[in-house]
Amino acid sequence: MTIAPIKTARDYDRVLRRIERLMDAKPGTKAGDELDVLTTLVEVYEAKHHAIYAPDPIEAIKFRIDQLGMTRKDLETLLGGRGRVSEILTKKRTLSLEMIRRLHRKLHIPLGSLIGTAA
Repeated sequence: MTIAPIKTARDYDRVLRRIERLMDAKPGTKAGDELDVLTTLVEVYEAKHHAIYAPDPIEAIKFRIDQLGMTRKDLETLLGGRGRVSEILTKKRTLSLEMIRRLHRKLHIPLGSLIGTAA
């Protein structure tokens, strides 16, 4: 196979089929090297055309409290009083580093989902 940049969806599909055939290639072999190069090309193409963005931190909090059957009132011990919870959930106030730590520790929300609004 000639290695070339992935420019179209057709190219992408073709490269994925080739990668599938090369999956058992041993590292350091010609086939293994081809597999390394093709997977790098696919990663670049996917980052450009199929990017997955981290969720909005506030939406992550709302989703998690819904999962846990919690209410906004339950967030008061983690974020401050009712007014502060309201300001945060309406995006009028950003999360502080300490709030992020508490949410992560107590609600097990991934740090990566909370970092976007750190003060």
